Amino acid sequence: MNKKPLIISTDPGIDDAVALTIALFAKELDVKLIAATWGNVSLEKTLNNALKLETFLGTKVPVVSGAKLPLVKKPIDASEVHGKSGMDGFDFPEPDKGLLVSGLAATKIHEVVANSPEKVTLMQIGPATDFALYFRQYPDDLEKIEELVIMGGAIGRGNYGPYDEYNVSGDPEAAKIVFESGVKIRVAPLELGHQAFVKQDTMDVVKNYGKTGEMLYSILSNLHDGTLSDGLEIYDALAVGMLLAPEMYTFKPAFVAIDTNDSYTYGASVMDFDNFFGKPVNAEIGVSINREQFVDWFAKVLKEADK
Repeated sequence: MNKKPLIISTDPGIDDAVALTIALFAKELDVKLIAATWGNVSLEKTLNNALKLETFLGTKVPVVSGAKLPLVKKPIDASEVHGKSGMDGFDFPEPDKGLLVSGLAATKIHEVVANSPEKVTLMQIGPATDFALYFRQYPDDLEKIEELVIMGGAIGRGNYGPYDEYNVSGDPEAAKIVFESGVKIRVAPLELGHQAFVKQDTMDVVKNYGKTGEMLYSILSNLHDGTLSDGLEIYDALAVGMLLAPEMYTFKPAFVAIDTNDSYTYGASVMDFDNFFGKPVNAEIGVSINREQFVDWFAKVLKEADK
């Protein structure tokens, strides 16, 4: 089986750690590079978290330090959700600094894409800053990108503002560049997270998946965004799911515009499914997911990461 070459931009982040664990152990994926960007917490912490997670998992994917700040706006912070470190709840080992590669994230992404014999898939589970910089600096690479899967945006109400979702609102100008790039895009918006949640019975199963299961149970139990009894919304894993089990989703084409005006809707992702704007489709939006399928898939893929 040919593995799909994949580059991940991430801001770990508890749910990022879940998505990374799934991707790193998926037999269908060949993760070539992890770009740690600012986002849920500062770059210093997200970079350290990416290295700590890989050190714990025993994987050897190179990690590059990404953007420290958004392109234009002031950075925002989600430590009230993910804890001060961004991945509170588990005693990770000291990070293996040997996994860290020097250089700019955009340049390292370009090197992977340029040297790949086949098209490369991108996955964005944080703000769009690094991929936006990459697209602007290496526009000739766009034809070598298979697709970009994104966890971000909202069809309706947001979780950072009335209409803006955190990842997009973190760097709206970067998100605008990404959606206007012409790259094939699939999106897992905020609403899918509301549908794809896991409860105590599922996490009790995951907890028994060796050391990895114990780690995931511990950090997810520390996620300050819902409870295990009510159900935890597992947002970032939805992006990996689009690559590994797209049959779980219902997709609908849309033109996505990002509001970068200084207004009450700054950072909103406007998803036009009905051609009101007369603009060509630039993304396939996941509008629903079969929760039973998701829960079964979630437990199955995490078992593959048992150590």
